[in-house]
Amino acid sequence: MTLRHFFLVLMVVSIWAFNNVAIKWGLLDLPPLFMTFMRFVVVALVLIPFTRITRAQLPWLAALAFTFGFMHFSLLFVGISYTDAGTGAVLVQLGTPIAMLLAWVILKEKLTLMQLSGIAISLSGVVVLTGSPTIPNWWVLALLLTSACGWAISNLIVKKAPPIKPLTMTGWLSFMAIPIVGVTSWLTEAHQIDALLHASWRGWFGILYSAIASSVVAYSLWYALLKKYNVNLLMPYSLLTPVLAVIMGVLVLGDSMNMFKIIGSLLVICGTAIAVINIRRLRMHARFPRLPLRRKRQP
Repeated sequence: MTLRHFFLVLMVVSIWAFNNVAIKWGLLDLPPLFMTFMRFVVVALVLIPFTRITRAQLPWLAALAFTFGFMHFSLLFVGISYTDAGTGAVLVQLGTPIAMLLAWVILKEKLTLMQLSGIAISLSGVVVLTGSPTIPNWWVLALLLTSACGWAISNLIVKKAPPIKPLTMTGWLSFMAIPIVGVTSWLTEAHQIDALLHASWRGWFGILYSAIASSVVAYSLWYALLKKYNVNLLMPYSLLTPVLAVIMGVLVLGDSMNMFKIIGSLLVICGTAIAVINIRRLRMHARFPRLPLRRKRQP
């Protein structure tokens, strides 16, 4: 990997990590579901005019609007409103091992003993995290785990769906998620418009950063890098996201640290790394650089 691309990768994972800080800032002024709604409005306005979909893609995008738009993003915003940025980022990272388990059960994809061991380590991290005071109630943990499941289910849908360009998918699922999240916010929250009109720079920054920087800019750069490098080479860098989110939460937001959070986070991140990184193929590529790595399809 060239030095320029290395710094691009670090910039992308840093953008994703800081997104959790931006969300926490936004939630100081806005209800979580309404903030999610506004995020989807901005993403749709930015991307829809430049993208087109086919009739065959429509039902798959509608499904993603619920699993990725509502289950993942809405519940992530609600969950983070009750915990700190780092804990939320770590728990949502479980979407990766959960996706692997679902693919094993539903799609009959094979898992090695090493991958199963990594998944078990990740899940043990959740058990440790339950002892952290940063998770005040069991239902907060349930919300964030459901958010991770939404991300995992979305991966399975993308695998079965007809090909859809990444930014096209982002724009249209955001557009279709607007009524789902909007109605939910209207039924469960109050004074949304008043909150938006009186929001400080933090509220607007949370919306715009989550929509433009985290979704449009970061994912555009990430998929451009995927065209040049194999998934197995980029995946270790993506695992830095929850690590950086924890550090940024402490430095920027003043989040607390405790042994449950430290040990639980390490178990989740290390277990996920063991589950997803193909060490054998990386070693082969290191010994024989001209040997092409098998490219996996990205969700």
